[in-house]
Amino acid sequence: MNTSNKTVYIIAGPTAVGKSVIAHYLARRIDGEIVNCDSIQLYKYLDIGSAKPTEEEMKIVPHHLYGVIDPKESMTVAKYQKMALETIDEILSRGKTPILCGGTGLYINSVLYDMDFAASPADGGKRRKELEEMAEKMGKEYMYEFLSAIDPKSAERIHPNNTRKVIRAIEAYEFGSNVKDLNRCTLREGYNFKLFGITMDREWLYDRINRRVLKLVKAGLLDEIKKLREMGYDETAPALKGIGYKEFFAYYNGEIPELKDAVMTVMKDTRHYAKRQLTWLKRYEGIIHWIEIQRNESVGTVIDEILRAE
Repeated sequence: MNTSNKTVYIIAGPTAVGKSVIAHYLARRIDGEIVNCDSIQLYKYLDIGSAKPTEEEMKIVPHHLYGVIDPKESMTVAKYQKMALETIDEILSRGKTPILCGGTGLYINSVLYDMDFAASPADGGKRRKELEEMAEKMGKEYMYEFLSAIDPKSAERIHPNNTRKVIRAIEAYEFGSNVKDLNRCTLREGYNFKLFGITMDREWLYDRINRRVLKLVKAGLLDEIKKLREMGYDETAPALKGIGYKEFFAYYNGEIPELKDAVMTVMKDTRHYAKRQLTWLKRYEGIIHWIEIQRNESVGTVIDEILRAE
């Protein structure tokens, strides 16, 4: 299959490394359009804490899948995959170049690989209902122990508090899911993927993360959270379990006593998340092109390197 006219750039990397700026200038250089690949930026109203591109930036370059989901809605990888591929195909149909930008590893995976999410419960949802009732009666700890007993490998990947995913994993184990193991997935055919991993010196990255958290607070993050609370959203909304929101909700609820403690917690959690993002991207050895940004290096130089890469 000829994929020469179906090039899809993917700009990936840890949070605060500068992916959005690079994607923006790459889009301007090649007449491209940006497709979001960040799980929190998909949600409406979460503009400051998720560091969404500004309205001005979105006017200069077309952006897709930013602020399209209600914060109370659960976003699945399957749903994201469908939205992203439809958007990519639509952009390509107009002769433009899609640029996927973000750091949510499983979302990147769902576009790159032929992950099939078509599996559905064999009993029409009866067992899921039973498991949900069990969770209500026995509690989340019991459900996690149940999963650990039957499928320890899945339990390692899922947070004990994420009961919805725990139930799905139990169900998938019991019925046998059609979803392939990540290691057995093959690259999606019909596209010319160009995957770039943006990185930088670890100490510099962590300093950028700390400074960005302070910048977001100064830009009005606390007011944004206050407004979300007034709109009826609380920490149970899936979107507000993300880093930068859950910590400040904990502060408002009195679980974190001082504002400065909440800020420090966001910094720490974000640094840990960045480390996990880099670990995830290392699994793409062989198809990823790493670009390590140097201090005082211009964005133009980075774009040149991207466009030179085969």
